[in-house]
Amino acid sequence: MDSGVIYLVGAGPGDPGLLTCRAVETLQQADAVLYDRLLDNRVLEHATKAELVFVGKRPDRHAVPQEEINALLIARARRGETVVRLKGGDPFVFGRGGEEALAARAAGLQCEIVPGITSAIAAPAYAGIPVTHRGLAPGVTIVTGHEDPAKPDSQVDWQRLAAGEETLVILMGMARLSAIAETLIAHGRAADTPVAVIENGTHPEQRSVVATLASIGARVQHAGLGSPAIVVVGKVAALAHELAWLPERPLAGRRVVVTRAQAHAGELARLLRNCGAYPIEVPVIETAPPEDPGALDAALSNLKGYDAVVFVSVNAVEACFERLRTVHRLDARALAGLELWALGSRTVEALKQRGIEADVNPRNHDLASLLEREPARAPSGRRYLLPRGAAWWGASRSLEIADALATHGARVEEVNAYRSVPVSGVRERLQRLLEEKRIDAITFTSSSAVRSFAAEFPAAELAELCSQSAIASIGPLTSATAREVGLPPRVEAAESTLSGLLEALIAHFAADGGGAGPGGAGAGDASDAGPSPAGTVTFNERDGA
Repeated sequence: MDSGVIYLVGAGPGDPGLLTCRAVETLQQADAVLYDRLLDNRVLEHATKAELVFVGKRPDRHAVPQEEINALLIARARRGETVVRLKGGDPFVFGRGGEEALAARAAGLQCEIVPGITSAIAAPAYAGIPVTHRGLAPGVTIVTGHEDPAKPDSQVDWQRLAAGEETLVILMGMARLSAIAETLIAHGRAADTPVAVIENGTHPEQRSVVATLASIGARVQHAGLGSPAIVVVGKVAALAHELAWLPERPLAGRRVVVTRAQAHAGELARLLRNCGAYPIEVPVIETAPPEDPGALDAALSNLKGYDAVVFVSVNAVEACFERLRTVHRLDARALAGLELWALGSRTVEALKQRGIEADVNPRNHDLASLLEREPARAPSGRRYLLPRGAAWWGASRSLEIADALATHGARVEEVNAYRSVPVSGVRERLQRLLEEKRIDAITFTSSSAVRSFAAEFPAAELAELCSQSAIASIGPLTSATAREVGLPPRVEAAESTLSGLLEALIAHFAADGGGAGPGGAGAGDASDAGPSPAGTVTFNERDGA
């Protein structure tokens, strides 16, 4: 068997949008991915066919020794596999990538380096700090702060660094921050030299403190910043006050669980990230074809027998068009002459993507308001086709819109176009965050998601969840189901859309005080401190703030 190839890939500083195109290509090709801690899970989603092997360090386990990682890389490559060693930042900047590359070369294996954006540059940039700047910093030096600066045999020449004018970027230095500051002052750096500490650089939770060498230790302790963080020493650190570009965001640092199916979780996650939240995608349901598509096929074969089709979700649109295309060899023209209803803005958009403008878009499934506005649409005597999802827990009740149409004299035929299938393992995926009380909200956009989530937890644990996290529902039907299973919502969208859910979350946390959530300052160690708005300079001694 021919030997495979090893890719040493930099995953960038944290924001998955900063992953390089080449990194994505290698992940898509990989048979195995050996990855570290502190990587955003969305980066790993590109490895669609790979075995994921965690080789980092967590609080509950020791790090895998470097020799074992080297041996594993070599063994997998010798099997003919494409192996990605995925590392935060850049593999050659304090990532021990050089050691792994040398081991691969000694074994006679092909090894390609895929650079990543190092946090030493990216985190300051996200905080508004250029590490070099004409007239302020002619150069930049990146060093590790892991070594004790007081030790005479330290490999870092702190005396030389203290004497220079270049920017000093220190990685892994939080545990020794005060000692490093004292050492630099002792060797000649001015005590009023600006210093910035940036926690969780490029993440939604990013926050920073700007002070001086003399005060940075106390200021960071007061603000509750912890690892991972970057320390920037030099005049450029003071530019954070002028150049900070990340806006203050209403959900800054909030950890929000998104339970939507994987295929549809991205839109809500994007909205949350734009507001500063940290979305944790834990799909609890997925869609599948109906167990018996007979009723759907019969309806699609007889579309001319209906006056209108009511699409209640994106899933319904996708399921019907997929069946029309693959089984009936038809396209959008099959719906010509029918009045088409679409419930929700995303359902409207799903039809637009297929070249169709919805004729009716009742807000919040409110038929009464629609008929008041457009009395000519009275449904009496008309026949409606309503493709819907089948509930996995058994026979489901008729949809509200179907009941409303029937009450007004319509003949409504509900057919199962797809079914929601529960995804197991939710509890295990959330266990660590739940134990640390670091989930601010859990969002639900359907009754199926609520039931699937609740089925994973004993009743006592559901009660504990409600005490530490805000249960957020997209609307009254989902809320009713949540109350039924022991997850009473504290947040409910006024308009049953993703935007409505987001607005409800923002209003809830604003009323709650707008501060850090369950993992916030004062709730535990500094490393668990809840962040302030991304990019915010929480203290700037030089400006007297």
